[in-house]
Amino acid sequence: MLATPSLLTVAKRAQVPPFEAMEMLTLAHEVERKSGVPVVHMSLGQPGMNVPQRVMDKVAAQMNQHSKLGYTESFGIRPLRERIARLYQEQYGVTIPVERVAVTFGASGALMLVLSAAFDAGARIGMVEPSYPAYRNLILALGMEPVLLPGDEEHDYQPYPEMLEKLSRPLDGLMITSPANPTGTMLKPDALEAVIRTAEGMGTRIISDEIYHRMVFGEVKESTALATSHEAIVINSFSKYYLMPGWRLGWAVVPESLTRAVECLAQSYFISPPTLSQLAGLEVFECTDELDKVVATYAANRQILADGLKEIGITQMCPPQGAFYIYANISPLAGNSKEFCRTMLEQAHVAAVPGHDFDLTHGHEWMRLSYCGTTESIVEGVARMKRWLGK
Repeated sequence: MLATPSLLTVAKRAQVPPFEAMEMLTLAHEVERKSGVPVVHMSLGQPGMNVPQRVMDKVAAQMNQHSKLGYTESFGIRPLRERIARLYQEQYGVTIPVERVAVTFGASGALMLVLSAAFDAGARIGMVEPSYPAYRNLILALGMEPVLLPGDEEHDYQPYPEMLEKLSRPLDGLMITSPANPTGTMLKPDALEAVIRTAEGMGTRIISDEIYHRMVFGEVKESTALATSHEAIVINSFSKYYLMPGWRLGWAVVPESLTRAVECLAQSYFISPPTLSQLAGLEVFECTDELDKVVATYAANRQILADGLKEIGITQMCPPQGAFYIYANISPLAGNSKEFCRTMLEQAHVAAVPGHDFDLTHGHEWMRLSYCGTTESIVEGVARMKRWLGK
């Protein structure tokens, strides 16, 4: 009798590595439960400050007025899409038709939609390491090939034209993140333009992750890919600058040629974005003064953390020009970042993310720390690391 193949198998698309930042969050909660000691959470890119109160007041009022919150259009409510389109005019001087704006179930939902709409299985999508690991995992899950391009210090671990020109064959797509996760580095506007023009000249579609815009430090300013190309796909989110991570709301600006395809996929994947979150998102655009004060807190936290790391012997860091991360080389202290971060969590009660998740080649020498919590938490985290290492 022939053996019957098991039906209880895991699909190939689901066989992706775990997302280490979320793994560390689970471990941190476990350490807290067992020890009774609160962990200083410097692993997730989750702002420590709450959404402005006026947003909560607006949501409460909406809840009182609408006992039933139903589906919206799959691309989101029209007023929110119009407000997002206006943002590009106000912030970058770029005119975007509202029809090209899709409100999505977080930036992750936006990436899933645009990758599905723009590329077939087998497409080669490039990204510079170190890079956000969910890019790689989602590309793999969709049957595409992530092409890992080794970044270098000279170019701030960002893509540059010669990097693309040296490839044996052009990429189908290129992920750009500026400011970047985990490095916090940025592309100057002229450098971003050069990369986009080179890529598109080679037939490579650009996907620009701009979720850390408006969180920049120093003289380098952010620029949107849409200032160079209306064929570029742009992704953004309410989770970072707008302090709404748990509301699961993002958006994409897509070329006219892709809007209908993205809309049809959105109808089937998600039906619509969360209705209550959209109402909150519409209100949070009016809170920029308060949000900019939070960014000023990040700038102070950044300095405290950078100084503290130097005092414990970690001196090599990617230049944190934006976002709210420091990507630091731990090789003077340890040779395996995964072991180092887990021991630090268990013994010092400080959570960070080992670098192997961001860079498959050199990540064992690096770790990522987030400084988007309160200043008090950053000061405490640095103090705990010093005590732990006897500094």
